[in-house]
Amino acid sequence: MKDDYSDKNPDLGRLYAEHLDTVKARHDDALEKSGAAHAVIFSGAPRYAFLDDNTYPFRANPHFVSWLPVTAVPFSYIVYSPGEKPLLIYYQPKDYWHTVPAERDKCVLIGEIDDAAQAFGIERINPTTTLNLLHLARGSKTAYELECMRLASRRGADGHRAAEAAFRAGASEFDIHQAYRAAVSLGDDELPYGNIIAINEHGAVLHYTDLERSAPAESRSFLIDAGAQVHGYASDITRTYSAADANFNALIDRMDALQLAIVDGVRVGADFRDLHLETHRLLAEVLVDADLARGAPDDLISSGTTSAFFPHGLGHLLGVQVHDVGGHLADESGVTIDPPSGHPFLRLTRVLEEDMVLTIEPGLYVIDMLLDNLRGSPAEGQINWDTVDWLRPFGGIRIEDNVRVLSGGSENLTRDAFAAQE
Repeated sequence: MKDDYSDKNPDLGRLYAEHLDTVKARHDDALEKSGAAHAVIFSGAPRYAFLDDNTYPFRANPHFVSWLPVTAVPFSYIVYSPGEKPLLIYYQPKDYWHTVPAERDKCVLIGEIDDAAQAFGIERINPTTTLNLLHLARGSKTAYELECMRLASRRGADGHRAAEAAFRAGASEFDIHQAYRAAVSLGDDELPYGNIIAINEHGAVLHYTDLERSAPAESRSFLIDAGAQVHGYASDITRTYSAADANFNALIDRMDALQLAIVDGVRVGADFRDLHLETHRLLAEVLVDADLARGAPDDLISSGTTSAFFPHGLGHLLGVQVHDVGGHLADESGVTIDPPSGHPFLRLTRVLEEDMVLTIEPGLYVIDMLLDNLRGSPAEGQINWDTVDWLRPFGGIRIEDNVRVLSGGSENLTRDAFAAQE
C-alpha cells in the first residue's frame, strides 16, 4: 500500500536507517543474553475462517514490522545474525525454503507458528528471555518510530475532523465510519483497531462496534475512538462531542481539563500507577461539581464510586501495536509490576522513560451494570441518581491523547496533530 502520509516527511528514509541500527543493537543484546546466535522473525500466516476458504484479516507479527515497514506480506522471514546484514526472505510459492541458517540449534524464532514446517526445525520458538529483553527495550521509541507515530496522529486527526462533521450533519454511525475511512484513506482491515463510533447512549459501551445504519431520531452526543497507522505504527485517539446540550458540553470541557492536567504529569520518572490514581482523585472532584456524586474524594474512591464511573485504565503503551507490549515489565528478567489494588485493568504500571509513547484516556460513563452493583452499599448514598438519569442518554465521555515522554514534560502528538489543521 502506498502511504501518502509518508511523503509528508522526506527524512523518513534516513530515520529508518538509524532505526535499524537501534533494532539490530537490541537484538544483539537479546541474542547474547539468550545464548543464541541468530534471530529468525516470521511475519505470520493468514488464518482461515472455520469451514471456509477465506482468511481473516492478516496482521503481521509486530516484531517483523519493527524491522521492516511491511504490514501485509505473510509467510516471510527476516534472518539476523549479529555483525551481518539482515536477510529478508519474501514468500514465493515455488521456493522460499533454502535460505534459513543451517545452525538451527543456535537460532531463536520469533512469531506465531501454526505449522512445524514454518519453523524449519528451529526448536527455540518465542523464548521468554529473548522476548522480555526485546519487549522491555521496545518501550522507548526511535526517531523513526516517533515520526511514523506523528504522521499516524495527523492521519487520525484528519479522520476525526471528518467524523465530527458527519455527526453534526446528522449522519448514522455507519456513515460516520465511512467518512472517517475516506478521510484517512484506509480500509477496515488497515485500521489499527476497529473504530468505536458511538452516538448517544452507545458511548457507555466501552468497545462499541455495532455501527447502526440508520441515524437516531435525535443525536445528543457522539464518542469516537478511532486511530490510523503509518508503516504499521498506530495512533489511538478519542474525542466526545455534544450536539446541542450546554450542560453536557460543559461536562466534556471539565473532562478535557482533567485529561490535560494528567498529561501535565507525564515526564521521565513518573510512576504511571500514580497518574492513574490521581485521575480517580480528579474525577471525584468532577463528579461532585457535576452533581453526580457527593462526598470527599477519598471516600468516593474507597467506596468504588469513581471506579463505577471510570472502570478502565488510564492508558497503555502505544507503538507498532495499539496496546504495545511490555506495559507491566519491571526489568529484562521478566518480573512484572502489578496494577494498584482495585484497578485490575490498568495496562501500564511502569515508571516512565524517555521516548515512551502512551495514551492518556480518562473517562466518565453511565454503565448501569456497574452502578447497580453499588446499590445496597455505602456508595449508593454518595450518588445523585437523578443526575445519573440525566446523563444516561448521552452515554459517556472519553478524551484520549497520544503522549511522548520527555525528561522535563511531554510531547502531545494528538493535540499537535489537531493544531496543525487549524
